[in-house]
Parts: sequence; structure tokens; C-alpha cells
Amino acid sequence: MANRRRGEVALQLGDTRYTLCLTLGALAELEDAFGVQDLMALTERFGTGRLSSRDLLMLLSVALRGGGHGLSDAQVANLPLHEGIEPVAAALADLLLMTFGGGEPSPNPPSSQETSAIHAPSPGMTR
Repeated sequence: MANRRRGEVALQLGDTRYTLCLTLGALAELEDAFGVQDLMALTERFGTGRLSSRDLLMLLSVALRGGGHGLSDAQVANLPLHEGIEPVAAALADLLLMTFGGGEPSPNPPSSQETSAIHAPSPGMTR
């Protein structure tokens, strides 16, 4: 079960419930993967709301490993999406808000029309 106080978010894929978490190691992995120098640059990248499917895959892979799941990027790429991309996008948006935006879940999870973008707060914004 996901512990929101520790910044964890739950995601159900197929018959399996996963825990997503952006640990310090996971954040360092994201900095490296996205070619940014620091957390502010990472926040700015996520704050644009424009992420490719490769970006989502990397974010999901790192968040799963941060949540304690020893899955490779290839294994994550092959996880079932029986419910489509919307639950993944919503969980990742919630995770970004938990990590960068003060710890509260998004009051309005992304709709099916917003699954191509993840909205995280811009640097310096407060809730």
C-alpha cells in the first residue's frame, strides 16, 4: 500500500498494484536521463506539461524502481495498459505533485484529453 507521507503513489496495471516513489536516487537517475544539472532544471522540464511517451516511460521506470520494484526499462515498457495511458498519466502527475508541489494530490486528475501532458507546478509556485 502506498504511503503518501513518504511521497508514494499507487498504480494498478493489470492484476498488479505498484508503488511509485521518487527517491533521491530516482531523482538523480532522472537528472541523468533527461540531461539536466539539478532539481530546478528537472522541475522546469516537468513544469512544461509536455512530455513524450519516452519521457513517461523513463519517469514510470524510475518511479517504479524508487517504489521498490526491480524492473528494467524493457520490463516496464511491456507492462499491460488495459485501462489505457490515463491511469499512468494520472499517477505520474500525482507523483510529481507529491514530489515537487507540496505533497497534496491533484484536485483535478488529468482527463482522457490531457493524457498527453503531465502538469506539475512551475518552479516557485505554491499551492
